[in-house]
Amino acid sequence: MTTRTDPKPTTEADRDRGWFGWALVGFASGALTLGAAELMAGIMVRFGWIGGTGSPVLAVGETFIDHTPAWLKTFAVNVFGTADKVALLTGMGIVLTVLAAGVGLLLARRPTAAYVAFVLLLALALAAILIRPGASATDVVPTLLGGAAGLALLNACRSRLRPTAQWVAPDRRTVLQLSAASLVGAGIAALAGQAVSGTTRAVAAARSAFRVPTPVSKVRIPSGASVGVAGVVPFVVPADQFYRIDTALSPPEVDPATWSLKVTGMVEREITLSWAELIAKPLQEAVVTLMCVSNEVGGDLTGNAVWTGWPVRDLLALAGPKAGADMVLSTSADGWTAGTPLTALTDGRNALLAVGMNGEPLPVEHGFPVRMVVPGLYGYVSATKWVTELKVTTYADDEGYWTPRGWSAKGPVKTGSRIDVPADGATVSAGKVAVAGIAWRQHVGIDGVQVRIDDGDWQTARLGADVTVDAWRQWVYEWDARAGSHSIAVRAVDHTGAVQTSASAAPAPDGATGWHTVNVTVT
Repeated sequence: MTTRTDPKPTTEADRDRGWFGWALVGFASGALTLGAAELMAGIMVRFGWIGGTGSPVLAVGETFIDHTPAWLKTFAVNVFGTADKVALLTGMGIVLTVLAAGVGLLLARRPTAAYVAFVLLLALALAAILIRPGASATDVVPTLLGGAAGLALLNACRSRLRPTAQWVAPDRRTVLQLSAASLVGAGIAALAGQAVSGTTRAVAAARSAFRVPTPVSKVRIPSGASVGVAGVVPFVVPADQFYRIDTALSPPEVDPATWSLKVTGMVEREITLSWAELIAKPLQEAVVTLMCVSNEVGGDLTGNAVWTGWPVRDLLALAGPKAGADMVLSTSADGWTAGTPLTALTDGRNALLAVGMNGEPLPVEHGFPVRMVVPGLYGYVSATKWVTELKVTTYADDEGYWTPRGWSAKGPVKTGSRIDVPADGATVSAGKVAVAGIAWRQHVGIDGVQVRIDDGDWQTARLGADVTVDAWRQWVYEWDARAGSHSIAVRAVDHTGAVQTSASAAPAPDGATGWHTVNVTVT
């Protein structure tokens, strides 16, 4: 006689361990997918089978950035500043973790739904890769192979852990073994993919070996350019402190040996310029202040540097722009574009194809091997990094990356000024207090800076030496501070005599305006 034994009731602890175990299975499967995809992408980049756009994480992130509306971009920059990409990647990691864990939970009770969800997520990643600029069909191969590895793990877990309609805890040892092996393998695969590709090493070696050629014309920065006040941004900002705002989650690794720049479109002669030809040209130095259009009043998304490069006007003169052209669409190695007025590249200003920054090769994150530097325009319409093409065209026929996203087609920098010291909310001692900062109107120049304490009269500040109309000027006002709470405002006057407007405007669509004001306490 056989006695039937009823199954042991599922306890609360069983349900808790079941929830965690199946979520861990899903997470491991997602990690294995990404790790294997990164490994295959590295191998395929190494052998030249793809152009380096096969990373599903970067493809999804950059596609998200491509479809970001102006207000969200401004919000991200204002909240996270130059750490906006770290914030995006962190957010993506959290979302991917939740989605992968959700697939694992589905696997426990509805295996078919889990497989469908996994395939849908994989399809989204494949679509993101295919719509990237310059993508080809082979770029999806790494993600397809990674997806196959992830599905294999899901299937193995389903077979060995026997999903049921209840939250029955899978065998802990089996879960840990499978998950640990998958996670370790995924991490090793991702790191191996970066190592195998060899691109980063090759570019780093090329940059290390490159010596910026001696320019035919050098700039001399007088000591008087700085007002000598601690806390004011340096007149020339070191490269590692220079702001970085762009759409690249991972800066393109462009080997100078394979780099070239094409001039196409409405020209008499199409031209292709190689790296060797560029650095053999008569290069020149120029001090130019760059600024992001997202810079808020008083913001720090601006920097001044000594750039070394070849004038864009000389290259365009060789190509011969045709009558009717009014814009140059520059394209980056990652597909980003900027629409720059043709006049700004041919009117004699120091618009450069820059290869050097402060006497050193451009850092990779700032455009190595070649970027554009154009005085007087916000970066979104001029400062193309990793530049690979200049298309002479018209505003009627083409538009840059940010224009269809709500930003103005043309972006001349507006007159502005900033108080660096004392900082907003600072407490200072009564007596002589240095109020100091910077003022700018690139390619027009600054003639004066005025400071107002509370509701008093505007007082003239002392300016640092005027190095060039294309660079900012430092300024300082010696304030006889008296005890109490005070507000300090600043405004600039440009070379035309125009006074910086007091009207407050947000960065979108063509740059912020208003007087920078700080509040301090004097004791």
